[in-house]
Amino acid sequence: MKPEPASSGDVLSSLVAAVRLSGSLQFCFMPAGNWQTDDAPAMAALAGSGPAPMPFHVVTSGSCWLKVDTATHELAQGDVLLFPFGTGHQLGRGCDGALVAPTRSLPPGPWREVPVLRHGDGPPDVRLLCGFIRCDALRFRPLARHLPNLVLIRTADDPELGFLRAVIGQMAAEVDRPRPGAVSVLERLTEIVFLETVRHVITTAPAEAGGLLAALRDRRIARALELLHHDPHRAWSLAGLASASAMSRSGLAQLFKTALGLSPMQYLREWRLYLASVELACTDTGIAELAARSGYGSEAAFCRAFARCYHLPPGAYRSAHRQAV
Repeated sequence: MKPEPASSGDVLSSLVAAVRLSGSLQFCFMPAGNWQTDDAPAMAALAGSGPAPMPFHVVTSGSCWLKVDTATHELAQGDVLLFPFGTGHQLGRGCDGALVAPTRSLPPGPWREVPVLRHGDGPPDVRLLCGFIRCDALRFRPLARHLPNLVLIRTADDPELGFLRAVIGQMAAEVDRPRPGAVSVLERLTEIVFLETVRHVITTAPAEAGGLLAALRDRRIARALELLHHDPHRAWSLAGLASASAMSRSGLAQLFKTALGLSPMQYLREWRLYLASVELACTDTGIAELAARSGYGSEAAFCRAFARCYHLPPGAYRSAHRQAV
């Protein structure tokens, strides 16, 4: 008897479970008085290859403002901000405050404790946990296509975000009461915040937003996604997937193209390559085995496809990620 495919909820679980950070950097910023940062896009604050780092900010106490594009947002305790594509933005308090650049004041690493940067005189009006995240999952286009330039989650009054509030509280505690291993613990907590943020974005986006959420809400596409995520290394064909999904080949292809911007086989190919990237970074599985499991007829074909997607051949990708650990 063949195992039953996963539910659409498990499709989301498989996406989230496969997301891994390939680098992160955290520091605490505690300014007083009027101040503002510049609006330059995120630069390469993290060493190593991979996607551009994503800035993030967590307001653990106090308040400040955010300006991004033409919009201004008032931020308060419990707010989480993430810029998946490094969009330039400003943070500040008051009007015409002094221009500050916290990242230029960071001490050279590696750090034994989380750096705490202060600005101005008197008690701080806001405390921010800031930093950068590098996540190779953004190379998986169906996920990246679904993310907005700014993710802003307000956790203070949302009963469904109690867990995220607790994680934020623990992050603040690791800064306030530094103990051995605080930097490593904060890195893990940052990963949890990122995963919760991705899950929240996907599950709360309006239906008209399209992307993965729209695909999972459409039972016809969701069935095909369930099958692909349940058994990604099966020798799928468009005809076989359409038949298993009780659809025509043309109908399935059109639905995928409309919702995800990819054909079913392109989606599967990119998902397999992402799963291979996770194994390269985390296991010693041979490249030839990964090539076969990813549906490529030869190791050379797999290496070419992987290099096109990740800008490094598999062996170099593995070495780069092992050195970054």
